Amino acid sequence: MPRPVHIDPNSFERFARAANLSRDPAAVRARVEGMERLLERLFVIPGINRPVGLDVLLDFVPVAGDFVATAMGAWIVWEARNLGMSRFQIARMMGNVGLDFALGLIPFVGAIPDFFFRSNSRNLRIIKRHLDKHHPATAVVKG
Repeated sequence: MPRPVHIDPNSFERFARAANLSRDPAAVRARVEGMERLLERLFVIPGINRPVGLDVLLDFVPVAGDFVATAMGAWIVWEARNLGMSRFQIARMMGNVGLDFALGLIPFVGAIPDFFFRSNSRNLRIIKRHLDKHHPATAVVKG
């Protein structure tokens, strides 16, 4: 029988130093925006000009693809938790990821609702609102 894993409360700090990650809100914003771009807007489908990312593409890999996409979406929520966002915001974000996972479990057809319900984009908007309110210096002006 495997031993239970004990996670030290300072484990993020050690992991962050080893991976050269920063808890600085501007760095978190950049990482989360990059992950959202990868999952939701990797390329644009010609003809309909609709962005698609790994989240939709992974739906075509039965079961394993859904778990990978969910893990990547959960990482965005983990980053939000490390920012000190409220439990309500975290629960809402987990709900978005959970609904995305449930819709994606429908074989092949699951890609259709995933194409329209962009949980990672929704979660990015929640994080951006939090950062704009609590860390306004992290806001990026796009031209």
